Amino acid sequence: MDGEHQHRNLHGGGARAAVFGVSDGLVSNVALILGMAGAHAPVGAVRLAGIAGLIAGSFSMAAGEYISMRAQSELMLRELEVERQAIHLDPEDERKELAAIYESRGIDSAMAAELSAKMMRDPELALETHAREELGINPEETGNPFQAAGSSFVMFALGAFVPLIPWLITEGTTATIWSVVLGAVGAFGVGAALAHFTGRSWLWSASRQLLISGIAAAVTYSVGYFIGVG
Repeated sequence: MDGEHQHRNLHGGGARAAVFGVSDGLVSNVALILGMAGAHAPVGAVRLAGIAGLIAGSFSMAAGEYISMRAQSELMLRELEVERQAIHLDPEDERKELAAIYESRGIDSAMAAELSAKMMRDPELALETHAREELGINPEETGNPFQAAGSSFVMFALGAFVPLIPWLITEGTTATIWSVVLGAVGAFGVGAALAHFTGRSWLWSASRQLLISGIAAAVTYSVGYFIGVG
């Protein structure tokens, strides 16, 4: 129907973890690989560094996302339990609190009192209403740590694998150039995909991601070049 619009679910963590995972994997591994290439390390050392970066980074990202989402979920559940107990022990005080929230949003006092009284008749509806209005959370969307960890692991590995591909096929300057090309294409693509979630210009988002990746790669390549493997 005309005028209808939909909002994406931003609380589950899967989409966010996927986007950040592939971005981090790409940036970190292209920088690591080019740092080793800049030091003129043997092809075997570059491959090992790239594979180690992929594996270590994937597990690190997954663990970080799991812990972060688990802590967020547990915090939300704790706050919901506190609110549930308050509704059970002192429903009138909670009704007044809800009415005050409605009044602060421009609803007249009589309507706010009537509306809050209706909401408080059903304990579960009262909990959901207080959670949304007072805490700003949806009781049914407290986050999924396993989804976030899984998405982060897979997408980090995917991003990290892109700049590693040339070193599994060739070596030297050729592999270095192809890592730069694939890294740039990947960064541009990740930035464009990110614009789908943020609603920003895809060209701006893609260019920003490309710039960030380019700076990271240039710095690590320079460090590797001047320090060397010795």
